Amino acid sequence: MGVWGDVPYSDVQKTQGVPNLIRDMGRNRLKFSVHVGDIKSGGSRCDNNVYAEAETYFDALVAPAMYTPGDNEWTDCDRPSAGGYSSRERLDYIRTTMFDTSQSFGQRRIRLEVQAPPYVENRRWQIGGVVYATLHVVGSDNNLGDVAPDPEEWKLRDAATNAWMRETFAKAASNRAKAVMLFIQANPGFDETDGTRGPLRNPQTLLPEDGFYNFLTQLRSEVIRFDRPVALVHGDSHYFRVDKPLLDRDGHRIQHFTRLETPGNNAQSESNDVQWVKIIVDTRDAEVLTFEQEVVEANRRPQYTP
Repeated sequence: MGVWGDVPYSDVQKTQGVPNLIRDMGRNRLKFSVHVGDIKSGGSRCDNNVYAEAETYFDALVAPAMYTPGDNEWTDCDRPSAGGYSSRERLDYIRTTMFDTSQSFGQRRIRLEVQAPPYVENRRWQIGGVVYATLHVVGSDNNLGDVAPDPEEWKLRDAATNAWMRETFAKAASNRAKAVMLFIQANPGFDETDGTRGPLRNPQTLLPEDGFYNFLTQLRSEVIRFDRPVALVHGDSHYFRVDKPLLDRDGHRIQHFTRLETPGNNAQSESNDVQWVKIIVDTRDAEVLTFEQEVVEANRRPQYTP
């Protein structure tokens, strides 16, 4: 499968980077792909055409394509530079336009399990021995941060998302799945040594008012109970990494949990650094999941500054 996120952020990424990536993914004959959110930059406008353009990209992919929303396309839309929209209105718009059927995107489509309204963006499917699910967990402290925090929206969505996660692990256990893979947008900042996030956090030192408290503590419990390989894929901080950042209550690293962060938009606004990650599934292998960054040759910078 292929995963990507945090693009497109610029005109060159829209006209060159993403089309090049779509062709590259097509040549790899993937089972499916997932975009982990942020289909635009946080400061650009949240007009309706942004979501229509994203659907066009997803539907251009040959294999079934899934998507989970990011903060840039709704929680951050109340920023003046983004149009001063109501975040809730933009979320409602996404749900009624991009998640109006139970099918995936892509030229080949599959039917997905869908959480009850209004949380129809949370999806689940199983291929082979792995259960997959999207969970609506976003940056800006999961909608408790940025310009206009919305504790009421967060409380209801957080409860629904964590219920979907519990059901996903229960289904995986019932089906004797070999692994579980979850897709969210936010980097929740697992480890206090992770200097790319602020505030730094981990499940041992979180406070209940933190926007990721319930998610991370629930995730830890489910991962420990499942006791088989679990991968969490996210974007948000634009830094490709594969590591094992989840600790138990005593500070022991949970070795059967892996975090994959997808490469995202480069700090240079006009960069065409649009890349993706290939995930190989082999249920005969104890780890089940292998991760490989794919550099799209057409998006490779031709010259570097020494």
